[in-house]
Amino acid sequence: MTLSTGLPQLSQAFPLGVRPLEGGAEGQYNVAVYAPDLDAVALHYQDRRRKWRSIVLPELTDGVHHGLVDGLAESAKYGFWPAEVAAPGKPGTAQLLLDPYGRSISTVHVEGNPVYFSVLVAADFDWGSSRRPSTRWRDTVIYETHVKGLTQLHPDVPEELRGTYAGLAHPAMIGHFTDLGITAVELLPIHFHIDEPHLGPLGLTNYWGYNTLGFFAPHPEYATAAARKAGPKAVQDEVKNTVKALHEAGIEVLLDVVYNHTAEGPQGGPALCWRGLSEMKYYRHHDDGRYLDTTGCGNTVNFAEPRVIQFALDSLRYWVDEFGIDGFRFDLAVALCRDENHQFTPRHPLLVAIGADTVLRGVKLIAEPWDVGHNGWQTGNFPQGWADWNDRFRDTARDFWLADQAALADGRRAGTIARLASSLAGSAEVFARSGRSAISSINYVTSHDGFTLADLTAYNRKHNEANGEANRDGHNDNRSYNHGVEGPTEKESILAARSQTARNLMATQLLALGVPMITAGDEFGRTQLGNNNAYCQDNELAWVHWNHDDAATTMLDTTRALLRIRREFLTEQPPGYPAREELSYLLWFNADGEPMSRDQWSNPDCRLVQLLLGSPEGGLNGLVVINGHLENRPITLPRPEALRQFDVLAGPDQTFDLRFTTAEDNAERRGTRLRAGEADTAASNSVTVYRA
Repeated sequence: MTLSTGLPQLSQAFPLGVRPLEGGAEGQYNVAVYAPDLDAVALHYQDRRRKWRSIVLPELTDGVHHGLVDGLAESAKYGFWPAEVAAPGKPGTAQLLLDPYGRSISTVHVEGNPVYFSVLVAADFDWGSSRRPSTRWRDTVIYETHVKGLTQLHPDVPEELRGTYAGLAHPAMIGHFTDLGITAVELLPIHFHIDEPHLGPLGLTNYWGYNTLGFFAPHPEYATAAARKAGPKAVQDEVKNTVKALHEAGIEVLLDVVYNHTAEGPQGGPALCWRGLSEMKYYRHHDDGRYLDTTGCGNTVNFAEPRVIQFALDSLRYWVDEFGIDGFRFDLAVALCRDENHQFTPRHPLLVAIGADTVLRGVKLIAEPWDVGHNGWQTGNFPQGWADWNDRFRDTARDFWLADQAALADGRRAGTIARLASSLAGSAEVFARSGRSAISSINYVTSHDGFTLADLTAYNRKHNEANGEANRDGHNDNRSYNHGVEGPTEKESILAARSQTARNLMATQLLALGVPMITAGDEFGRTQLGNNNAYCQDNELAWVHWNHDDAATTMLDTTRALLRIRREFLTEQPPGYPAREELSYLLWFNADGEPMSRDQWSNPDCRLVQLLLGSPEGGLNGLVVINGHLENRPITLPRPEALRQFDVLAGPDQTFDLRFTTAEDNAERRGTRLRAGEADTAASNSVTVYRA
């Protein structure tokens, strides 16, 4: 029941944005925008007949200009402008200041230049009986992908759905995810984004989308042509239907979000939104007034300001409440957690607020735990409730299987196995200092940014000439190894070696403690022909190809088999595994089946280890044998007396069933049963998994 006081309704400073007036007539809206730098703000908008009108917002409360507006309707374009300044041009053709809380953004091209308007959109949607999967962290397998690039070339997705939100939820894609064992898709930015100015003259676009202009608006170009034609509400509904379909298949949806900077670019650039509303509040500055940039993108959003924190929280809640999103990966997350002195703190008000927020409770939170500013590397330092992209895992796995292999082939010494063992244990010592366990480690070997898995094994150097920057862009420190030939080759021995190395890398990330993340296409060996910075390649170079040859099929079978082994193992462990130390063990044995010694851990000539993992309360144990030598090595499976020393497994009759090996004889060896203390052979450069 709504009680009437008989008094005229007044506008409110909250919520921000343009919202239907509670209890008001149709077309009545409360409008509120935070613009403390402006003396007065005018709203320019289309009425029901799409004629442009303007009204000065009459109220000002704590930097928020607000007022009531009649005559608005769904799909109407609007924007803000300083009331004391003449409108920038003919209505509907000149750039106004976007609503930071705008639910949709429309692009109009005027004389070849884009002009952006906020658009009014209703939020209603029927979710039916759809529920969130709420997958436990320890059971999560993340698949990082680009909405367009994943299905643009998929032959089983109807042409009108390829490269769209709807294509992502097509049965062909859901079947691929579930068959593989994926529990969560992590989407590269779907917030409304625009191209950087330097790309246009090069004939390129920002394919990845890390250049956000609307943190509440889905990017319309990823919607089907039918949805775009029907209007912004249809675009929103397509996103929501995609999330709904994925949820019904048991798959969570995570968004890569870019709150660290905006598309307004460097200081002195165009005012599209925040710069025109309150440049000093929204962006970080040096004491002398220059922008302070810890993102490398021209500006850094100022999370030392309470209103900026509120803005980000409102955006996160909106995507959770309205779109059913299950989690977020925060790009350059350290930039969000710097205080008023520009120093990172794990007690930053943003982190505290997210942790205490009831809407965000249970939502998966993933940090890219660095930025390019001072003291920007913070892996392991985010608070409880967060998981971190583990770059240490990435670099260590690449060093062991790629850089070290290249050194050995060259007659040089390689690194020890100790660092790889730490990574297999989920880098527990890295996360312990923040009170977290290995479950907080997002284990990845590749991501959208860098070489693909196949290219790590085929290129020593980046090949980014197509990006138009004379190959200067992209990382130079790739820790890759081409196995003797740069790029494509028909030499079978090199192709076989590359494939085995790729299998080793995949096995390492899928068998380690923590949460694995697979980059789309790595499961069957996608290549970008050596381009390790395909951010501007919206074409077949960066899109996923689905025409699989024998090598791709073998890699896909490998990935599927390893994920099945992982899933079967975890199903047999108690709920607290491996986060609770008393419910998990990791036991390390040498080639002779004896416990590893201190000297062996530090000896670079010792590149073989056996890892027995499980739980005292578990129903299944696993044995992982890593051989990083260039030659086959004889091994003795863990000896009965060594097992008794640790009070695990049974006596001399304990058996080990070989489930998988990355060596080429996997098909022949799979199913081999051996006893504790029995001899076996570890193939050169291989990972072998036994069930105990």
